[in-house]
Amino acid sequence: MSRAKTKAPIITLAPEQERQALDTLKRFLEDRFELELGSFEVAEVLELFSREVAPYYYNRAIADVQLHLKERFESIESDLWALEKP
Repeated sequence: MSRAKTKAPIITLAPEQERQALDTLKRFLEDRFELELGSFEVAEVLELFSREVAPYYYNRAIADVQLHLKERFESIESDLWALEKP
């Protein structure tokens, strides 16, 4: 079976985080679906999620932070206007 070269994930984990993610994913697949995959297969599933799904969560987190900061800066601006002397 031929596989096309895929682009690397945008979001990467530290080695220890990746190992924990692989362990968690492997355990989940075994417990929930009785599917025992080898290390390479589990790594491929994790890579797929990292490349195709994780960016959605990342972008959502960025949007949430932007909204929070915008609201906070507006509040600070309002507080500063209140301190202005006539």
